[in-house]
Amino acid sequence: MSPIRVLIADDHPIVREGLSAVIGDQPDMAVVGQAANGAEAVAQALEHRPDVLLLDLRMPELNGVAALGALKAQWPDVQVVVLTTYDGDEDIYRALQAGAQAYLLKDTPRAELLEVIRAVARGQRRLPPEVAARLMERLHTQALTEREVDVLRLMARGKSNKAIGAELHIGEGTVKFHVNNILGKLGAEDRTQAVTIALQRGIIHLEV
Repeated sequence: MSPIRVLIADDHPIVREGLSAVIGDQPDMAVVGQAANGAEAVAQALEHRPDVLLLDLRMPELNGVAALGALKAQWPDVQVVVLTTYDGDEDIYRALQAGAQAYLLKDTPRAELLEVIRAVARGQRRLPPEVAARLMERLHTQALTEREVDVLRLMARGKSNKAIGAELHIGEGTVKFHVNNILGKLGAEDRTQAVTIALQRGIIHLEV
């Protein structure tokens, strides 16, 4: 049988090299390429047509979810394993919504990672129990609207309601309405707690 062809997409060279060494050491696997950002991941996936794409979530140019969406639009059958440090329920939900077949954290044991690559190459899906539990939490909570997420990002930057309104071209009263909705949906008592919860869940991320 021909080996499982794997493409690795991660912006950290050490991570790429480590994964390449582990995967390349398997008799039934072969690394066909490495991508350092989301745009490269899309281009190389379309060029090499790997059996499995290992995809990080936080990368320059295109993040993992955006890259996955762009790739799925051109190659709907691409098989993707998200491999990331982010375990927030919103991160998991967005990746699976975009079409990932598996979601693993970077502290996943080597044997489990290799088993998941083989399973996804066979067309199967894989979610570790702790990831599935986070996803269930997400499905039982109220989702924020796009506008509420916009407001939340500016709250995380310490902007006042007036400044948020000016940046989003909406009235200060409308901003207050959105802030109250955000606090209610997140179960937060104040703006600081709302931002903390949102960061923990992966609804927003600190700018890098």
